[in-house]
Amino acid sequence: MNLQRPNANEATKTANRSRNVSPMSGICTRCIDGCTGNCEVFKATFRGRELIYPGPFGEVTSGGDKDYPIDYSHLNIQGYALGAEGLPAGVTGDPDTAIFPAVNTETEYGWDIKVKMKAPVFTGALGSTEIARKNWDHFAVGAAISGITLVCGENVCGIDPRLERDAKGKVVAAPDMDRRIEIYRRYHQGYGEILVQMNVEDTRLGVDEYVRKKHGLETIELKWGQGAKCIGGEIKVNSLERALELQKRGYIVTPDPSNPVVQAAFQNGSLKEFERHSRLGFIDEEGFYKEVNRLRELGFKRITLKTGAYGLRELAMAIKWSSKAKIDLLTIDGAPGGTGMSPWRMMEEWGMPSLYLHSAAREFCQKLTDKGERVPDIAFAGGFSSEDGIFKALALGSPFTRAVCMGRALMIPGMVGKNIEQWLKDDRLPNTVGQFGATPEEIFVNYEDVKNIVGADEMKGIPLGAVGIYSYVDKLKVGLQQLMAGARCFSVPAITRRELMSLTEECAKVTGIPYLMDAYRAEAEAILG
Repeated sequence: MNLQRPNANEATKTANRSRNVSPMSGICTRCIDGCTGNCEVFKATFRGRELIYPGPFGEVTSGGDKDYPIDYSHLNIQGYALGAEGLPAGVTGDPDTAIFPAVNTETEYGWDIKVKMKAPVFTGALGSTEIARKNWDHFAVGAAISGITLVCGENVCGIDPRLERDAKGKVVAAPDMDRRIEIYRRYHQGYGEILVQMNVEDTRLGVDEYVRKKHGLETIELKWGQGAKCIGGEIKVNSLERALELQKRGYIVTPDPSNPVVQAAFQNGSLKEFERHSRLGFIDEEGFYKEVNRLRELGFKRITLKTGAYGLRELAMAIKWSSKAKIDLLTIDGAPGGTGMSPWRMMEEWGMPSLYLHSAAREFCQKLTDKGERVPDIAFAGGFSSEDGIFKALALGSPFTRAVCMGRALMIPGMVGKNIEQWLKDDRLPNTVGQFGATPEEIFVNYEDVKNIVGADEMKGIPLGAVGIYSYVDKLKVGLQQLMAGARCFSVPAITRRELMSLTEECAKVTGIPYLMDAYRAEAEAILG
């Protein structure tokens, strides 16, 4: 493992002074009285709890950078010169028709009523964080025109300044949720869907009833956790009035904005922001089935579940209970996770890393299958950003894995496209962008593709962040086609675990994927006679 420096990281805007650092504590080997900083201990001395979180909030996304003993980079993809699987209609196994553009990257998920996507990827939960709110148009339109599913995350209704509730505390008007759903639907192309995620607060608020009754959503997602953290969702607010408002709505707000001492600290400028926390979820088997049945009675056609980087016990519960409840899609999110708002040390040090967790998930799914039980469709999440990662996840989890959930990797193109739009208006394109042109048509290689989808008139209102997401998904799709063609897998269901090899024996032990010097050895020996 590479040297970890837990006492300094760009995420918390801290740095060690010394060239030599204790690997365990991250403290400089020579700590000098009179040092002007800026390690985490130094900065926390006067900024305290602010150092728990990456920042500045609302302007960054952060992802853990701990170097685990093995990860997906310890798997390589097999390539073949013999045969082809999953050939689409009209394609035969010859060089003239079995070309990589003929590879079908479409996938689908669902127990009975399926949802198709043009590529085996979908967004992570874009919920109540400021990053999601202010970039929503870019994210939603981009996902819709790309033909992939968009997950609207937790607490969106609960933090809406214009939220209206009835006498029982249930939501009756949530303009921001309305906006989010309507934007995606306006540009929906028949592939993918928008679904809403619920935590404890959302359930109490009646978000499920609201989105089903007003918008007729067909899918709702229950949440047990995520790869970045094992506690409820958080955001920060920099207004005392806003903190008090959220506290009155029932949220946990810290420091306590109703405390006169805290108010004095905020007014004198030392306390600059408050944290809004969701409550911890507590699960039990019968309660889980009861909740799933309640949601189905509301009219939802599909129920999905998102679970985080918990240990093997919770993983087994998620798979087994989802099997019995006929959950339509189970997303398993491994550490270290990337998010707009999670405790930094939790991101770094909590939970099962993705490769370990996903390997165990596949093992557990196979155990149930061998007993004649059907398992839900599976999606893997936790650090993916490119087509090779998608291929490896689909292969590792085969035949159960249908897609990969991406967090920051699908957010970044939306933010980049948005910024290009602003740079064009301000006439200050950086050379990294300006070298390709001075208009959106010149800069975005997929601009005309999007224009063809939405029409020339509608294109005038399409945010450039959406074009950015479309371009990125197109890159993932084409790159995946090339990898699949090289492995002679011409459809997603054709991808199997045999398309992978482990680069180390430790990776082989964890994943069950053969060490590269053992993979296909029996076939090779047979050829040699």
